Amino acid sequence: MPNNIAQLQQRLGYQFSDPELLILALSHRSVASQNNERLEFLGDSILGLVVTDFLYREFPQAREGELSRMRSHIVRGESLAEVAKQLALGPNLLLGSGEMKSGGHRRDSILGDTVEALIGAVYLDRGIEAARGIIAAWFKSFFDSALQVQPVKDAKTALQEWLQHRNKPLPAYELVGTGGEAHSRLFTVSCKIGAVETAMTATASSRRRAEQIVAEQLLKEVEKAE
Repeated sequence: MPNNIAQLQQRLGYQFSDPELLILALSHRSVASQNNERLEFLGDSILGLVVTDFLYREFPQAREGELSRMRSHIVRGESLAEVAKQLALGPNLLLGSGEMKSGGHRRDSILGDTVEALIGAVYLDRGIEAARGIIAAWFKSFFDSALQVQPVKDAKTALQEWLQHRNKPLPAYELVGTGGEAHSRLFTVSCKIGAVETAMTATASSRRRAEQIVAEQLLKEVEKAE
């Protein structure tokens, strides 16, 4: 049994109905055959579901790729390890002697896996709403940063993802003309996609910028047609 179990539950902000689930969630595979790997598997799925549900409801206009980027910001190894450190889980981990000697209680991967196992344990203890509550509390700063810094996607990427999602051919950009003086060159780019009847062109001071402009034009057309 980990030391200061009552203090740990206070830090977690959750009191287990079944303390054995808490013990199992803290048990690394190095300590016994009965360990937290299955709980980690379960918790990973629950964390993904809760975060995805939150982002889907909070950003009704966001595209799939934008939602995926925000979810990745929240559900990643670095975030999990940071949560574990904020909860001071390290001293409470149950590790085999080899892991103890090698500093496993400070290893980010083990800490992050334990957070996922704890989420799985809370879910089994009291259900999805309890798990949702502790995820909201533990990951609050990451949710806040996702809200404040919603990714801005460039038009070429957005158009490509729109087409991929619908199993349509990807756009092909063609440089159809150059002009202007040597110190102020202009580039004209054309692009056609199957979802829009006519090709579109754009001119800008760089080929890359012209491609972005024409992609933005095409994206507006396909989104209007939906």
